[in-house]
Amino acid sequence: MDSASVQFGQYPPARRTILHLSDTHLLAGNVPLGGRYDTAANLRRTLDAVQALGIRPDAIVFTGDLTDLGEPDAYRALRATIDPVAARLGAPVIWVAGNHDERPALRRELLGLEPTQEPVTAVHDLGGLRLIVLDTTVPGWHHGDLDEAQLAWLREELGTPAPLGSILAMHHPPLPSHIPLFDILELRDQDRLARVLAGTDVRAILAGHLHFSTSGMFAGVPVSVAAATCYTMDLARPAAEVNGMDAGQSFQLVHVYDDTITHAVVPVVDALTGEYFTAAWVEKMAALTPEQRLEAFSRKPG
Repeated sequence: MDSASVQFGQYPPARRTILHLSDTHLLAGNVPLGGRYDTAANLRRTLDAVQALGIRPDAIVFTGDLTDLGEPDAYRALRATIDPVAARLGAPVIWVAGNHDERPALRRELLGLEPTQEPVTAVHDLGGLRLIVLDTTVPGWHHGDLDEAQLAWLREELGTPAPLGSILAMHHPPLPSHIPLFDILELRDQDRLARVLAGTDVRAILAGHLHFSTSGMFAGVPVSVAAATCYTMDLARPAAEVNGMDAGQSFQLVHVYDDTITHAVVPVVDALTGEYFTAAWVEKMAALTPEQRLEAFSRKPG
C-alpha cells in the first residue's frame, strides 16, 4: 500500500509533489568552501535524506547557486551527483541560476545549450502544473534583477492559465530580510514583477539565496525560501552577527493540492526517532471504518 495515497481526513492526496533544494555551492576538485564546508559531502547527505523519503516526486528543483565560482568542472560534478538520484526517483531536474553561477558554463554543462550570457529560463509542464524558471542573476554582480525582456516573456507565458496553476522558481526571493547586508543583495525593482503577477494563476514562488528557510507573501503570492545544502546562516545570533554554520541543512517538500500548496521543511540530521507510526500502522488504520478510526486513535484515554 502506498501510504501517501491514503486519506483519513478531509484532504485528498496532493496532486503534485516537488522536491525543493537550493544553494549547493559546489567547487571544482571539491575544495572546502571557505576552508570549512565540504559542500559535496553535505549535498550527498541531503540526497540520502531525499531518497529515504521513498517517494517519486514530479520534479526536483534547485533554486540557484549551484556552484560557488561557476567552474565547468563543478557543474559536471553536480550533474554526476544528481543525475543517478533523479533517475532512481524518476523525476526531472530543474536548474535555476543563482548569483554565484556563470550562465555560459551552466547552460553548456547542465542544459546542453550554447554557452552564452542569455538568461537561463524555462517552462516545465508537470502534468498540468506549470513551473516557470526565471533568471534573476545579473552577470558580474550578486544582487538580483529582472529586465524588461524577461518580464515581457513572463507576462506572455502567464497569459494563458495552466490546469493546475503556475509556480515560479527563482534565486533571489522577493521578500525582506532582517539580516544586515542581505538587503544589498536582494531582488531590485520588485514592483515590476508584482505588476506582471497581478491577476495571473501563479500560486507560489520558490527561491533560495538566503541560506535559511523563510516564507512570506509577495503581491498576494506565497513565497517559500529553501535553506542551503552547503551551509546555513546561524539565526540564533543577533542580526548583525549572523554568520554561516555547518549545521541546519534542510530541503523542502512542496505538495500541490487543488486549493492550497504546502511547503514542509525537511531537516538533514541524524537523530533518534520514534517508531509509533509505521506502514503497518497505516495499513491497519486503512482497514477500519471512519468511526472505528476515531474510536481507536482520536479519542483521548480516560
